[in-house]
Amino acid sequence: MRIRSVETQIIDIPFVDGGKGEGITPTTWKALEILLVRVEDDAGNVGWGEGFGYFVVAATKALVDRLIAPLLAGSEVDDIRAWNMQTQRRLHLFGRYGVTLFAVSAVDIALWDLAAKRRGLPLYALLGAEVSRPIPFYASLVRYADRAIAPRVCARALERGFRDLKLHEITVPDVAACRHAVGAGVPISVDVNCVWSEAQARAVLAPLRDLGVTWLEEPVFPPEDMGALARLRDGAVPIAAGENWCTQVQFAQALAAGAVDLAQPSVTKVGGISEFLAVADLCRQAEVPLMPHCPYFGPGFFASLHLATAIEEVRQLEYLFVEPEAWLAPLGKLGPGGSFRASDAPGIGFEPDAAVLERYRRA
Repeated sequence: MRIRSVETQIIDIPFVDGGKGEGITPTTWKALEILLVRVEDDAGNVGWGEGFGYFVVAATKALVDRLIAPLLAGSEVDDIRAWNMQTQRRLHLFGRYGVTLFAVSAVDIALWDLAAKRRGLPLYALLGAEVSRPIPFYASLVRYADRAIAPRVCARALERGFRDLKLHEITVPDVAACRHAVGAGVPISVDVNCVWSEAQARAVLAPLRDLGVTWLEEPVFPPEDMGALARLRDGAVPIAAGENWCTQVQFAQALAAGAVDLAQPSVTKVGGISEFLAVADLCRQAEVPLMPHCPYFGPGFFASLHLATAIEEVRQLEYLFVEPEAWLAPLGKLGPGGSFRASDAPGIGFEPDAAVLERYRRA
């Protein structure tokens, strides 16, 4: 396929989470900052992609605009995985991980969306799945650090129809408050975003086990300390990680070290659909299930849904439990137990609302 143009824009949609907007991020987090990449071929077909951002979304946009778009526009792309690796090689001087790979991820997703549309197939079918099926999601809460607010939000998520919860609380009493509020039968996982040392993490494994925590995500800093993660896998609580690993290389290192019970590639960070598929192959061989990080509600969300449909090793996906002021595109109806189905439309099924793009475009 010959690429005619590559365009980027930042969409900034405020959200409400019911808390103070403090905790994980360096400053108050009250908006979904989404980098959209629009790739058009010479026949007028359009593919959409998304690069990870949070507070650095402008940097991801700059990488696409300055380093990727000039190379891609006007070129032929017949093998997206080969394009991805060639681009990684050309950009390695600017860092193998982080923003560089976020930018590659964004364009890679758009190319896969475009390729599926050109074939008239939903992405899951292009990847080998025969039919769409319900994919279970868990409600992923922000960090509240408040023993009154967090339990109320847990109850609200269950009322909405979710069966599983993920907390981002970093103290045992905060987790216990939520467990007490919802009862023993509700699966609760905990993501502490790399806040502990290995010793601190080990000290809380038994208390978290006693609270019935189903898995513990990214317990230590740095997130690529595979040895520490492996040593924490003593059977008390399953260990999950991978949201902050980029490319199949880091996942191969993690699997070789026996670092995780659950692998968590993020399609907007790992290197796009191409690298996600490579990671899934490695995890299949190692018999390690996937519990992917599922970003926001843009093309990354839609791509993750199609990947989960096509890859049976994916157990669940993540639903950020906040209330956006607007939706970039309809997600579809929330199904039983907190599930969604991938669209049968060609591509990833993401078609943005033009009015929302216009209102919330920042750059």
